[in-house]
Amino acid sequence: MTWDVSLFRAVNGLAGQSFILDWLMVELAKPANLLFPILLVSGYWIWRNWRQWLIASIALGCLISITDAVGTQLKELIQRPRPCLRLQGIHELLGCGVAFSFPSNHAVNTAAAAAFFQVLYPKSGWVGWPLTVAIGLSRVYVGVHYVTDVAGGWLLGAMIGGILAWLLRRWSRFQSITQGARNWPRVMRSRLDGRPCVTISNDQDSQ
Repeated sequence: MTWDVSLFRAVNGLAGQSFILDWLMVELAKPANLLFPILLVSGYWIWRNWRQWLIASIALGCLISITDAVGTQLKELIQRPRPCLRLQGIHELLGCGVAFSFPSNHAVNTAAAAAFFQVLYPKSGWVGWPLTVAIGLSRVYVGVHYVTDVAGGWLLGAMIGGILAWLLRRWSRFQSITQGARNWPRVMRSRLDGRPCVTISNDQDSQ
């Protein structure tokens, strides 16, 4: 038994021992269940700065399309069978699936999104990365991926997502929109107090 199989059995072996943990892992493993938090975040983001949301959401949509396509191509190239097709006596909670195993596209896509937001909004990492890890481990827990499938997906997704976000930050148009978002709390306080708001640009601050 290889160390990868041992790690898989250690995680997958936890299944069936707790109804609550089984339910949580199954729900995390379902992509559709991310729709509600995505809508909540998008609503808040639109309220804060709809221009920034529009640009970044288009970039994020392109990013997920790219990482999903790259992950799918790697699956066909490497052609690693899923553990639920090779191993006996495992806990299979969601069905096995028909695609190959490496990398986990769930891991690729969630890590890409987490890295994308981490670069643009560093504080988002406190939520994005724990959620990414939980979703990745859930794919092992339900029996459809090895740990290395998930770890490889994390590395690939984080690299692509981080590069795209870095390029977006260097775009002058996005920089000006982001600066406007940073001035938003000052603008709101001034409106509430009935005072005119004067924002100071970075160039003026440095003089």
